[in-house]
Amino acid sequence: MRAVLIGVSHWHTPFYLDPCLEMPDVEIVGVSDPDLSRTGPAATKAGCKAFTDYRVMCDELNLDFAFALGRHSDMADLARYLIDQRIPFAMEKPCAINAAEAADIAGRATTAGLFAAVPYVLRYSPLIETILSTNGRVQYGMFKFVGGMVDRYYQQRVEWVTDRKTSGGGALLNLGVHFMDLCRVLLPGVELTVTGAMMSNHHAHLHIEDHAVVLMRGGGASCMVETGYLYPAPNSVFDLHYSDRHYFSARDDGLLEIVSNERKRTTHAMKLTNVHFYPAFVRDTLQRLQDGRKPIADLADNAAAVTLVEAAYTMSHFAP
Repeated sequence: MRAVLIGVSHWHTPFYLDPCLEMPDVEIVGVSDPDLSRTGPAATKAGCKAFTDYRVMCDELNLDFAFALGRHSDMADLARYLIDQRIPFAMEKPCAINAAEAADIAGRATTAGLFAAVPYVLRYSPLIETILSTNGRVQYGMFKFVGGMVDRYYQQRVEWVTDRKTSGGGALLNLGVHFMDLCRVLLPGVELTVTGAMMSNHHAHLHIEDHAVVLMRGGGASCMVETGYLYPAPNSVFDLHYSDRHYFSARDDGLLEIVSNERKRTTHAMKLTNVHFYPAFVRDTLQRLQDGRKPIADLADNAAAVTLVEAAYTMSHFAP
């Protein structure tokens, strides 16, 4: 399978590139980024040609698949191009800068019948199977996922993440969208409604929120998602606390605690943050494409999650 990576200045590039390089039946034949100086590490590692314009790259190379990254503000146009060219792809969330764009590209992909995956990688977490295997109804879920401070994005030279014009939003759209999707997975067939939201930029004083709390309800269940750019930690290290129903609790990145109604406590070692599941996403996504199966999450799933995020922004009246 001949694949390319678009927008390799994105900090998630290794999450896609490294698994592909370990797969004997996958060849990375090109990488691109508007800033050619940012393509060097990926091009060297893959042993492939680098481009500044993804359209030139896609026209020149005989492609089977594209991993699409980049600024949020550029993603919808990139998706429309790939859909028009009938190039199957996986695109980093949130795939758009707002709900209208997310819905537009989802509709285009559906109409075209094109394989378009979105890495809501927490869908690969053993947490989900552990919860759903009890055959009980989720009563409430609380998810706290607070990442490193905004200086991480300056260190990685992706300052656009801190500008609302190019990012569309702050911690909620960038990190919290994973948990909007996770709530939908744990409550299948339930229509979630945002009932409350609170946001602030008191820490970084930017035009994006660095802390957000969102409340949702649906199907008799209540969900809360808290996220932020507040935790003084290295990349991919988070202040992580999940709780679902009233007895599943993830206290950190490696341990799930289960307390039964009989008050019996057990613990289970398992990975719980998103970064661990990208290799599984890459392998599974390419296998699903080859098998003619749907992605584990597609642009319609993304549009549903982004719609919840936008409803929270509207309800919070956040105005930095």
